[in-house]
Amino acid sequence: MSEPQSACLLEAKVVKKGFSSTFTGERRPKEDHIFEALGTTDELSSVIGLAREFCFDKGHSFTDQLDKIQCVLQDVGSNIATPLSSARDSHIKKTKFSSQPVTELEGWIDSFTEELPPLTNFILPSGGKSSAALHVARAVCRRAERCVASIVRSGEADPEVAKYLNRLSDYLFTLARYAAMKEGNEETIYERPE
Repeated sequence: MSEPQSACLLEAKVVKKGFSSTFTGERRPKEDHIFEALGTTDELSSVIGLAREFCFDKGHSFTDQLDKIQCVLQDVGSNIATPLSSARDSHIKKTKFSSQPVTELEGWIDSFTEELPPLTNFILPSGGKSSAALHVARAVCRRAERCVASIVRSGEADPEVAKYLNRLSDYLFTLARYAAMKEGNEETIYERPE
């Protein structure tokens, strides 16, 4: 093999290394919005898993909800990993995201909110380890929602995915407050520094 040919092959291998495949088989750069959203959604599932462990240790009854949410986030990832511009009908059928998980989250939010005192001040992430970990998950969820927004806006993912992440962050905020209350921990109220 001549030197120019081997240099071309080496260059082609280097270029390929910066790409990954979507569920549809399409190759995109690793820094593509799709992979950023997938990575952030995976991070969200991981921090929810960590928060779940703190909650489980405290005997909270809602840990099964967190398990279910982690499963739904796998479905969110499947939808994101299937850009509609390169998807066949079979891909779309396998990864379609329904509104049912959004409805379920809203029911859980309403149920926990009924037991909580009204929120009259800004609170800081606090209220014990369970609550603080749920606040971290909420912050990551907001970032995941921002990552997904442009993909949904461009028509590459189902709008229900963005709606789910939006409601999930509200759920995590409500759950953080509920965990603090159930554990008898006070939430830290924001006070403007003098």
